[in-house]
Amino acid sequence: MKNHYAPLAERMRPKKLEDFLGQEQVFGADTFLRLALAEGHIPSLILWGPPGSGKTTLARLLSQELSADFIQFSGVASGKKDLREVTLRAENNYKDKKQTILFLDEIHRWNKAQQDALLPYVESGVITLVGATTENPSFEINAALLSRTRVLVLKKLNQEILVTLLKRALKTDEILLKQKIKADEKAFTFIAAVSGGDARQAFNILEACASQEKNITPKIVEKVVERSHILYDKGGEEHYNIISALHKSMRGNNADAALYWLGRMLEAGEDPLYVARRLVRFASEDVGLANSFALPQAVAVYQACQYLGMPECEVHLAQAVVYLASSKKSNALYAAYNQVKEDVRQFPNEPVPLHLRNAPTRLMKELGYGKDYKYTPNFKNAKSAQQEYLPEILKERKYLEIKSKNSTTET
Repeated sequence: MKNHYAPLAERMRPKKLEDFLGQEQVFGADTFLRLALAEGHIPSLILWGPPGSGKTTLARLLSQELSADFIQFSGVASGKKDLREVTLRAENNYKDKKQTILFLDEIHRWNKAQQDALLPYVESGVITLVGATTENPSFEINAALLSRTRVLVLKKLNQEILVTLLKRALKTDEILLKQKIKADEKAFTFIAAVSGGDARQAFNILEACASQEKNITPKIVEKVVERSHILYDKGGEEHYNIISALHKSMRGNNADAALYWLGRMLEAGEDPLYVARRLVRFASEDVGLANSFALPQAVAVYQACQYLGMPECEVHLAQAVVYLASSKKSNALYAAYNQVKEDVRQFPNEPVPLHLRNAPTRLMKELGYGKDYKYTPNFKNAKSAQQEYLPEILKERKYLEIKSKNSTTET
């Protein structure tokens, strides 16, 4: 029996595998998961995907299909004590040849010790782990546990799927039917567009609209949704994906794309100083010697962000992004210093040539410190003032590859 107090997203959770839409790359015909399910046993899995992509639903449906004992934990509210109780239950199931599926939502919230405690049970097959995470498993899940699971990547649901789910809700949900809620095609499309591929978000918006009006229009949706829900986790992978996109767009001289990625960050609440710091770095790493005004420009924008904050400083960041994207590029300094670091690692203790050493004492002079050093201002001809400035092993090493004053080195 349906719980009428549950939110629409919960009420609309598919009860049968054939009602599970989207994620064909994971659960379509002839996929690994379909074949495993047909054999009557699935291995431990990590479901990695954005919010509302169907991770929990898929785990429940798989358990139901296999008639397994399904146990659900939250990575936020559970720990080792809960796991001990589950392992006793799982061991009894194992003796009875029944599969135990432990669904651990937000598995990335479990620390190393908690994840390690799972290892022997997953390895022995006593527990089939199905972990769900919105974070990159490579960074958030222990390598030992990761090696014992199969990672399946779920994607954001496309607008077509979301529209289908919304229409299904109006046709099948008892509460919405009783309320005689209707919506036009444009309203469905609008909800799908602002939901960011998140089915839960789409259902929440539809439910909120239904509480306002029986006939849902784009105007009602706009009233309920004050702004688009932008997928952006300031501490997660998407954060690094987008800052990378900004950096590469500026490097590729595409000011329009750079502005877009800047907007994605700022409108989602990114710290403007974080962006400004990255621009300061970019000014030397990617523009460098090709435009000596880039660094002062970037530093000035950083200071403007400190003085003003958001939203006033957004235009200053936009100015810097366009300026840097439009500038000539040279990575000569970046490449040179990377070579310097490599040489320092390989030759960390090379002695300073004697003629370059300071000789403040008589003994040092007697030992040859400073001997034969050529004081450059005393020479009219630069060629006659030439001498070696590097250690013997790095003699005549060239770090900077600059052919002419106006040349640039591509990144």
